Amino acid sequence: MNEQARQAPTFPIDELLPRIRDSLAAHPRLVLEAPPGAGKTTQVPPALLDAPWLGGQKIVMLEPRRVAARAAAGFMARQRGEPVGETVGYRIRFENKVSARTRIEVVTEGILTRMLQDDPMLEGVGALLFDEFHERHLAADLGLALALDVQSGLREDLRIVVMSATLDGERLAAFLDAPRLSSAGRSYPVTVAHFPGRREEALEHQARRAVEQALTQHPGDVLVFLPGQREIARVQAALEASAASASADMLTLHGELPVEQQSRVLQPDPDGHRRVVLATNVAESSVTLPAVRVVIDSGQAREPRYDPNSGFARLDVVTIAQASADQRAGRAGRVAEGWAYRLWPESQRLEPQRRAEIGQVELAGLALELAAWGDANLRFVDAPPSGALAAARELLQRLGALDGGAITPLGRRMLALGTHPRLAAMLLAPTQASERALACDLAALIEARDPLRSRSDAVAERWQALAAFRVGRVGGDASRSALAAIDQAAKQWRRRLRVDAPPPASAPPHLLGDLLLHAFPDRIARQHPSDPYRYQLANGRSAKLFDDSALYGEPWIAISELRDDPRDARVMRAAPLDEQRLRSDFPKRFVSEDRVVWDSALRGIAAVREQRFDRIVIDSRPLAKPDPSRYADALVDAVRQLGLQALPWTPSLSQWRARVRCLRASLPELELPDLSDDALMATVEQWLKPVLSGKTRLDALSEQELGEALRSQLDWSLRQKIDALAPTRMAVPSGMERSIEYAFDDAADTPVAPVLAVKLQELFGLADTPRIAEGRVPLTLHLLSPGGKPLQITQDLRGFWDRTYPEVKKEMKGRYPRHPWPDDPWTAAATHRAKPRGT
Repeated sequence: MNEQARQAPTFPIDELLPRIRDSLAAHPRLVLEAPPGAGKTTQVPPALLDAPWLGGQKIVMLEPRRVAARAAAGFMARQRGEPVGETVGYRIRFENKVSARTRIEVVTEGILTRMLQDDPMLEGVGALLFDEFHERHLAADLGLALALDVQSGLREDLRIVVMSATLDGERLAAFLDAPRLSSAGRSYPVTVAHFPGRREEALEHQARRAVEQALTQHPGDVLVFLPGQREIARVQAALEASAASASADMLTLHGELPVEQQSRVLQPDPDGHRRVVLATNVAESSVTLPAVRVVIDSGQAREPRYDPNSGFARLDVVTIAQASADQRAGRAGRVAEGWAYRLWPESQRLEPQRRAEIGQVELAGLALELAAWGDANLRFVDAPPSGALAAARELLQRLGALDGGAITPLGRRMLALGTHPRLAAMLLAPTQASERALACDLAALIEARDPLRSRSDAVAERWQALAAFRVGRVGGDASRSALAAIDQAAKQWRRRLRVDAPPPASAPPHLLGDLLLHAFPDRIARQHPSDPYRYQLANGRSAKLFDDSALYGEPWIAISELRDDPRDARVMRAAPLDEQRLRSDFPKRFVSEDRVVWDSALRGIAAVREQRFDRIVIDSRPLAKPDPSRYADALVDAVRQLGLQALPWTPSLSQWRARVRCLRASLPELELPDLSDDALMATVEQWLKPVLSGKTRLDALSEQELGEALRSQLDWSLRQKIDALAPTRMAVPSGMERSIEYAFDDAADTPVAPVLAVKLQELFGLADTPRIAEGRVPLTLHLLSPGGKPLQITQDLRGFWDRTYPEVKKEMKGRYPRHPWPDDPWTAAATHRAKPRGT
């Protein structure tokens, strides 16, 4: 190690490094908490290289962001006086700087997943480090779940370290059954203030004012956190038009920047000029920006969100968590005392921690990874939502990646590409070299930010702008930098797929759609026969064009981007496709079928012969002689549409259902079936369909048949127990039988106490409140006057006789003189009659 390495700076985490090594010698897992500036990212991996338990194997560190991965590897290499790629290297998408001598590999999330899938034994790897785990990216959660599975079943010697500046360490340590170590940080005091916005002021103007004030009142560089590149461009334009541009250099930092520009931002200005760095949350952790003394925080980030009702994923601008706000502010105190301006009201409260991405994004990639792993029951810190996972698997079926629940050969090829399954399916679909090159262009366009400033919904216009850029022409509504990035990404895809052919200089618009349909098989859409602006989608939904759409009049389109709307989804990006190509590529999805369905408009059964592509009805004609055996299915569908209220409920049947639900809650050991609305609707085909056989209308179902269908879920002995434990009537001391009314509170998911309404005189001599269900459920007594009006509602009959009855007697005796009102109700004879005349 040379002189430069020996003069490496010290870090707060240095004194904790021996305890980290000792802990991993005794236990295979560790949770390490260290605030920004502690040095965990760059000091922990080298400190473990000579640990005896590592045995000369490699350390792989997961770094969520490419900027941070390059920066961390570069810093560790410089500490050793070596170039990147020797002892320390990195691997990120489309870039690999490792060698046979590399023992510390810094990798981004997709790379780690591929390593685990390709070699579950992780030959030659002794430790996995998960840095910045608090960001809770989906790939990090998956990587940890896979690593834990490997450690428990194949590699007990594998060490797993989860590191973060801000996370719930106690919860994570309990989940991992791991020790927890915490390091001090190295930071100076940071003064936090909330910079007031003006009425209806745009973010770029508020940020400009804050930057101008920071440059005037404070020393050092200024770091501005913004949601994304769009906001960065707006703030940059506002600053360049202000006095701030004369006093500081304006720089940007985000994940799409070329490496050279990223390196410039991460190094001090050689001439000592002040700088204003406009950054996304890539600057939040694992990278150090020198000389920053002021942080201006918009309080926002652009993160993926998934709507399970629509199945559409989108990037939304969201409010950051308090932990992120604290971490951003801490960037101002890395070199000296600093200042942080927050561009939101002080009264606004943030969530404590960032929510896990696994609960908010589309899960097709995760579902494909789990299918390839062969075990969907992995241990996740937060389990994936079942609804989103089911939707993801349905999409994978359409893409041809899954057959049933098993991954197909195509699915494995898609997985190897390391991109979203939609794009992977499109990249692998074409057989001609020119079409494969065009698919690379489309993949790059879909992944990138929009290169056009216009609102056009035509994918073709974006590809044509890319083709024009390649011959030196850039239109007025196109971004040169965006097109350059897309062109570079397309080249990387062609290299990755070994496509020798150059991208075509021109292509008919339908050819773009012919390729896109492989990425978006659920969004293949056909023009509605009665509304040319509306399209039926293969997934059963509908979407609408804008009034000025460039796609107007196209019979078939493939939609690459949809915006959800309360009434209609909107087509944001699409391309026309050729129906013959669609039939050629997906012949099995075109079907002709006779259907007997419930027509909600007619409120009756309709029999039709349909030609469909998936759920798109291409042609539908009445069927003269439908199959009678299919009527029951149509009537079951009717109940699904109309709800259980469409069935012929009688009061006695509703009471029987309430009695069963009451006993199910009170006597769970009986194991009675769930008769809630949700449960009955979920199982309607099992219990209702048999009694609908041979019927053509719902109103042909009798009350008796409905009752038998419900009771069929219980055997004879249980039916007898229900009658005994939850009777419909009860004998009272007067010798009469009175009805018991049952009810269930669906909102609270709990039974309402059954009601026994009875005249007060009929209960003389009865001390305790009657009960049912083996004495577990007291009845609610409605004690009635001789005229049948409630005098008291109670579940404490003894208390009523002792405390309330004397007042009731005093008030009622004069009103009902012909009925008994004894002084002692305990010994009086119960009766349902009035006193004989003359007594």
